[in-house]
Amino acid sequence: MTTVPAPTRVRSADAVEAARAEGRAALVGYLPVGFPDVAGSVTAARAMVAGGCDVVELGLPYSDPLMDGPLIQAAVDTALKGGTRTRDVLTTVEQVAASGAAVLVMTYWNPIDRYGVDRFAADLVSAGGSGLITPDLIPDEAGEWLAASDAHDLERVFLVAPSSTDARLRSTTAACRGWVYAASTMGVTGVRSQVGDRAQGLVERTRAAGAPRVCVGLGVSTGDQAATVAAYADGVIVGSAFVRALGEGGPAAVERLAGELADGVRRGRGSAEAGS
Repeated sequence: MTTVPAPTRVRSADAVEAARAEGRAALVGYLPVGFPDVAGSVTAARAMVAGGCDVVELGLPYSDPLMDGPLIQAAVDTALKGGTRTRDVLTTVEQVAASGAAVLVMTYWNPIDRYGVDRFAADLVSAGGSGLITPDLIPDEAGEWLAASDAHDLERVFLVAPSSTDARLRSTTAACRGWVYAASTMGVTGVRSQVGDRAQGLVERTRAAGAPRVCVGLGVSTGDQAATVAAYADGVIVGSAFVRALGEGGPAAVERLAGELADGVRRGRGSAEAGS
């Protein structure tokens, strides 16, 4: 009987640690599956990796993306109208993970609940996925996911925000496996002229709450912004800017943007040390 080996899984935490060993922050890139179509999103995600992304976030399209700004909402709408489903997301995970990248799924909770929590966890492992980022799920209400992720050895990334109390930071940090997602500002995703000025303080507070790795997202779109965040965070998360690049210039534009951002995260730590 011939057995097919399981896909090699690269944990996002290991990718962040590998970047840290190089003296830099990690670059985390997001794109929704199914934009412009499923095959196109695979090509674009691989382009992010080729351009320098250490971790890929693949968005599971959902009809009510409360935390997403207009760029991502429009891309998700395109994906849903094109018939993208949860199974397509798992297939995309498998194809992107085959490139050697760490792959997380970014998803609202309802689609996972409907699919079956343990079933999704098992299928994500089989596809080579690292874990989930769940923006609308808090640890207090995540019992089934905590159990499934423990059983299948998956990472779980919860979000904290500038408004999070110290007690909330401690409980969220304790529940995370992999790293903590620090939202730089209150509000939805989007390209901004500057990153929220409370982000650095949030990273410091989250580390004080026990987090070994904190990555910052919401608002980063340029190499200079990535350098600024990389000076104090363990990872820089970029989403809307990649969606815009893909829509305007295809995978080639995605790879160029990833290269610019990758240069930024490499400059960030050095510029902070030079100024200290």
